Amino acid sequence: MSAPELVRIVSRNSPMALAQVERVRRELAALHPRIRTEVVPVVTTGDKWMGDLSQVEGKGAFTKEVDAALLNGEADLAVHCLKDVPCDRPLPAGTMFAAFLERDDIRDALVHPGGLTLDQLPAGARIGTSSVRRVAQLAASRPHLECVPFRGNANRRLEKLHAGEVDAVLLAVSGLERIGLTGVITEVLSTETMMPPIGAGILALQCREDDGLLIDTVSSLGHPDTHREATAERMLLHVLQGHCNSPIAGYARAERSGDLSLRASVFTPDGKTVLNAHEWAGRLDPATLGTSVAVALLRQGARELIDGIPH
Repeated sequence: MSAPELVRIVSRNSPMALAQVERVRRELAALHPRIRTEVVPVVTTGDKWMGDLSQVEGKGAFTKEVDAALLNGEADLAVHCLKDVPCDRPLPAGTMFAAFLERDDIRDALVHPGGLTLDQLPAGARIGTSSVRRVAQLAASRPHLECVPFRGNANRRLEKLHAGEVDAVLLAVSGLERIGLTGVITEVLSTETMMPPIGAGILALQCREDDGLLIDTVSSLGHPDTHREATAERMLLHVLQGHCNSPIAGYARAERSGDLSLRASVFTPDGKTVLNAHEWAGRLDPATLGTSVAVALLRQGARELIDGIPH
């Protein structure tokens, strides 16, 4: 099969984003040794803005400049953390996901300089996180802890932690793995303790729809089970029309038997109301499963809950 000679990969300029691009370059080189790759770095609105994301297009603040580089021909391929790609609107016209790489760890990690676990943190301990999903779950299960707004890439957050701005931080295990910093983890939290965001641990490869040669080339990097999980999760979020201030969490799991399950929750920001749904699809279409779980949550009042949160 023929393949392009050069693939220009657009990426945010953070250590995490560049580590993700390196994974794609390695996997591409293993399958297609003759392909050359170049990195086209961009700085996104979300990287520059340290306030509330809802004031700068929400999650789209991390993807707008990347999309533009693809669409105007400056780059051929974009690597996204799927959790950062909005589901309440379609991908930009003319682009598509060509592959979802095999999923990494979906769990969150607690980092505490003194080695305390979540259950050992004293009342009033300050947890650094700007994730509404994490804030709502901590408010529901551990109301004695105080959440402090905390933005910046993982390295920056760890610097602020060690400077004493907070007592502990919550970070994604997969992100710490990608930048080689798993040694800082005090405790890996179970999905029962901290349910992950939709799309957790998944890297998605986005191309222009008319670039058939590249689509054929990178689709071979895709992982079938991850594709099914991502499809179910993103359909759930799409039907719920969740925005960046919606505390929505959930994850799909493809079993070796081929069965697929999806568990999801919608919270009020204060954690006082929690709606839960969990369904098995057997071998049902993943998008149907995502829709079914979303409808189960809507029947419980998820629409009013989500619409009642300012964004």
